Amino acid sequence: MKVIKIAFKNYRNLEDIELVPCEGVNVIYGDNAQGKTNMLEALWFFCGGHSFRTAKDSEVIRWDKSFARLDLTFFGQEREQNASLTFKSGKKLVKINGVDKSSASALIEKFCAVVFSPEHMNLIKRGPGERRRFIDSAICREKLQNAVILSKYNRMLEQRNTLLKDISRKPSLEDTLDIWDDQLVRYGALLIRKRLDYVKMLSDKATFFHDGISRGSERLSIKYISTADIGADDSVEVIREKFAAKCEQNRKNDIHLGVTLAGPHRDDIEILINGKNAKAFASQGQQRSAVLSLKLAEAAVLRERMGEEPVILLDDVLSELDSNRQDFLLNELKDCQVFITCCEKSNKEQLRDGKVFGVESGKLRVENDF
Repeated sequence: MKVIKIAFKNYRNLEDIELVPCEGVNVIYGDNAQGKTNMLEALWFFCGGHSFRTAKDSEVIRWDKSFARLDLTFFGQEREQNASLTFKSGKKLVKINGVDKSSASALIEKFCAVVFSPEHMNLIKRGPGERRRFIDSAICREKLQNAVILSKYNRMLEQRNTLLKDISRKPSLEDTLDIWDDQLVRYGALLIRKRLDYVKMLSDKATFFHDGISRGSERLSIKYISTADIGADDSVEVIREKFAAKCEQNRKNDIHLGVTLAGPHRDDIEILINGKNAKAFASQGQQRSAVLSLKLAEAAVLRERMGEEPVILLDDVLSELDSNRQDFLLNELKDCQVFITCCEKSNKEQLRDGKVFGVESGKLRVENDF
């Protein structure tokens, strides 16, 4: 997967410009609030029509204009393709290879990227919900079936929790709980198995990338923490049995509290550096390196599953990293197209092979093309 060019029209603070990157590492350099992140956000929109920064599409339209448009030309699925996104009147109008699409989700099957932004540091800094969303988002991007499983599990969970609250007012309803438990356990077991498979692949690849980023000084590992005592090698049937037993064991407490206390919605993914919990013991630079390794591992898993190398988008990634770790990201990510934003002049000067763009007040200029 390679970006050939992307054009911007009335998009945030960017001038009506065209970015033509190289096939390797592209550094987008400039001071804060000049438009660097806007360019990465625009590329990410073509992964399914969503921003990694805001939920309001209206915010991407320049303040004095009625619409914004992005045009992307890229090489994927062994041919050159194009796609466009127009933001107007609260809607997204999507075209792929000249054909109108009813939903931006159609882009998922065409263009693939992985993004790191400073907000992704919450994978370590915040609670289990952030890490569950990261894993679930990744497996849903791999297969539509996984998104269906997740949706059905969440629906069963919501209905079960509603019933638990009703039981406290009408105890006879407890007789119907087995019906909901059966469905909850069915989809929950499938979801857990999908997560376990993904975490295993992710952990192996994240360990490899972290070894490179840290120059062998640290070891990263990832572990799935189950609230139903489920093991990494358990089959779907075994997971169903253990999850069902846990639901039965927790039934009184579930009814008392009106919530389901165990299941994939309460599970966690522990991130460890040299065997210690990264949230509690790692420095800022170590935490950033760990999250970067996870994102690069996500890209590697996507490559294996989809047969194409996704585009790597790294926003403000170099701050808080020492020069050795910066050098790995700038010069040792091979066989993929990378976009990196940075502010420090020294960062762009570390690049040995690639293309450097300067951005100032939404205007783009090519500074170096190696």
